[in-house]
Amino acid sequence: QLFWPQRHKMEQMRTTPMDVRFPTTNQAQHCWTRYNEHILCLKQSGGDEDACQELRYFAQNVCPNSWVERWDEEREEGNFSGVQFNADAEE
Repeated sequence: QLFWPQRHKMEQMRTTPMDVRFPTTNQAQHCWTRYNEHILCLKQSGGDEDACQELRYFAQNVCPNSWVERWDEEREEGNFSGVQFNADAEE
């Protein structure tokens, strides 16, 4: 089970909340972690996009769009170096 310090309603959020694990200004590790938390949620929920929507939102708000797009493509191609989850293979 993933732990989130606070639950936020997406319509009230403007960006991903402060995360004490990433106090520095370089947000690359924060981005990578948020993206992988989204994939881990998908894996744990059997691919339920609705259940993981908030985590996807966090990743999209802290990561450059080009990174998210590239990682999504890498996941589709089966060569992503982060958390592994293939919804088609899980079914």
